[in-house]
Parts: sequence; C-alpha cells; structure tokens
Amino acid sequence: MLEYEFEEVACDEGGGGWSPFGGFGMETVAHQEIIRRRAEEGWQYVGFIPKRQRAGGFLETIDLVFQRQRPET
Repeated sequence: MLEYEFEEVACDEGGGGWSPFGGFGMETVAHQEIIRRRAEEGWQYVGFIPKRQRAGGFLETIDLVFQRQRPET
C-alpha cells in the first residue's frame, strides 16, 4: 500500500508570485532542495497542489506531494 506526505513551499518570496496563466517576477529553488531530500529518504515526488492563491491567479503556496511504498509490518 502507498503512503503520501505533503510539504508546503512558499511561492511569493520577493513579492512577485507565480501564476499558472503566465508567471512573472519570481523564481524559487526551495522545491529542488525538498525533492532531493525526500528522494534520499525514499519518497518519490508525484506532483503539486496549489494551496493558497491570490485573486489574480498568483500562487502563494503549494503543497509538494510525495509517495512511497508503506513498509510491511
């Protein structure tokens, strides 16, 4: 059976924000560090979910989604 975990990443550092309709003004590398760390722990990155979004469509935070096979007990 698979288990899932979620890790929040801020997308609004620097005030620009990111929009799924054509982002501007911001670049984050925090997600790369998180994905690498999780991979070392046996987790696989499977996607992201917008968590908090401004009225203009700009994402403020996302949840990175990770899965792995649940250890047999």
